[in-house]
Amino acid sequence: MVRRIVDLSVPLEMGIVSDPPPMLPKIEYLNHKDTAAQVCSFFPGLTEEQLPGGEGWAIEMLQVATHNGTHLDAPYHYHSTMNNGERAITIDEVPLEWCFNPGVKLDFRHFEDGYIISAADMEAELKRIDHNLQPLDIVVVNTSAGTHYGQPDYLLKGCGMGREATLYLTERGVRVTGTDAWSWDAPFALTAEQFAKSKDPKIIWEGHRAGMEIGYCHIEKLTNLEDLPANGFEISCFPFKIKDASAGFTRAVAIFEE
Repeated sequence: MVRRIVDLSVPLEMGIVSDPPPMLPKIEYLNHKDTAAQVCSFFPGLTEEQLPGGEGWAIEMLQVATHNGTHLDAPYHYHSTMNNGERAITIDEVPLEWCFNPGVKLDFRHFEDGYIISAADMEAELKRIDHNLQPLDIVVVNTSAGTHYGQPDYLLKGCGMGREATLYLTERGVRVTGTDAWSWDAPFALTAEQFAKSKDPKIIWEGHRAGMEIGYCHIEKLTNLEDLPANGFEISCFPFKIKDASAGFTRAVAIFEE
């Protein structure tokens, strides 16, 4: 058998629309010339001329949020409690058993931006692809946002997963989900339009808030979901271990045994 790996993660980069302006990452690139003096400072008497080519090391300084790039959200991100009153777990407490399991892709690209996926939509798509959910399946949703990452309209693209759709998955044992959109929920600007009409606070972040009832994680800002079949692969999405944090960066990949 031959193992094939498909990268589902976007790179962390500047200069593109990946997040709202207050959350955009900043990267300071220090090249080999920039750090020559830094290297010498560790070794008294060493001069830059003695370094190979006068070069130090390459290093990058980051100013980031844990939700920049492709990342795994912990239940703590959604609320301080989960499972109807338990303390919500942080990213360093997420069971690793959740993070490497069979993958299932649901294709929701045909739904309009801002549409809220229902339990019936979930059920219909699972029937279409002839998949019976199993506990710990990792379910990822392909939305219209996937091919717009980094473009000016990215934050406005994609359907959102509603409360009942999310609970449809978690009630069946799913503990990790994912999306190629900025958020598991509908784009904020489009939800704001609906809230202006209804004044119903329950529509705000309803997919995330479903974690108050059943704790779960989801991956945001996935990519290349268009290249995946409906099933027949595994997903690995182990998060970077940040103490007491609400999320952790992940190099999410799909793994096929062919």
